[in-house]
Amino acid sequence: MGMPIGPGQLDGAYLEWEERGLCELGQMWEQGVVTSYTELCREHGLSPLVTGRGPGGHGAAVFFGCTFVAFGPALALFLFTVARDPLRVIILVAGSFFWLVSVLLSSLVWFISVHLSNRDDAALQYGLLIFGAAVSVLLQEAFRFAYYKLLKKAKEGLAMISEDGRFPISIQQMAYVSGLSFGIISGVFSVINILADSIGPGIVGIHGDSPHYFITSAFLTMAIVFLHTFWGVIFFDACEKRRLWPLGLIVGSHLVTSGLTFLNPWYEGSLVPIYGITLSMGVWAFVTAGGSLRNIQKCLACCKRQDSDQVMVYSTLQVPTEE
Repeated sequence: MGMPIGPGQLDGAYLEWEERGLCELGQMWEQGVVTSYTELCREHGLSPLVTGRGPGGHGAAVFFGCTFVAFGPALALFLFTVARDPLRVIILVAGSFFWLVSVLLSSLVWFISVHLSNRDDAALQYGLLIFGAAVSVLLQEAFRFAYYKLLKKAKEGLAMISEDGRFPISIQQMAYVSGLSFGIISGVFSVINILADSIGPGIVGIHGDSPHYFITSAFLTMAIVFLHTFWGVIFFDACEKRRLWPLGLIVGSHLVTSGLTFLNPWYEGSLVPIYGITLSMGVWAFVTAGGSLRNIQKCLACCKRQDSDQVMVYSTLQVPTEE
């Protein structure tokens, strides 16, 4: 039995094992057979931790991959629909602040509840965690409504002082930007610590847990960003039309989504329903914003027409061939 080594020395040990002809260990390492790899490390008296190599050692690749999965669509939406308009950027930042205040209050409620309860009762603490998540959802939706009222007042005030009496941004656009702001800041706070841990050291699932923790967290974050965006569009429209049932469905779907995350690490039981909710909310938000199947067909036809026009213009620039 050799002396155990620390995680910072394992890369050198791996190279040494290769030089010594331990092909079996190298193959297990490259194939990601974590359980067998751990047993083999124990036989040699070596630490099974890893930094920089092996199945969980590609920290930079995991970090950037999961980051772009989680925030790639949100970044694209921000760059193409928000970044060029200063007013939309202001609405985005202000919406993030409202979400932060709601989470701060819900954290205080949960913190006080934990300290006033019996900390040795595991079942009670788990129940308080669920209670805290429910309170957080309710406060987020309450602050979404407060932000709607604030934007409504701002729209009326700016319309009065504008030259043509119009506000430079519609309520539908404000709903979209505010929903995107809630989604981005919510996603950042939910996954930032996970992304920090993805850099390493360590192997995910080395103790029998799921090795898909990082990638599923990234996809869950992406769904949350989209959901908040869709909820914002539907929520503002319901407030404008004074309809209570869409507001109830938004709050209910938000509670269900948060509750489904407690099924982790049974990711099939959480991700699949959450993406089902995301798809249904996306269709609802699309219809609420004035979208229809006919609009999609017109858009596709317009794109095809533009492509054909470009081909025609290109052909007119060609030098005619001599007969």
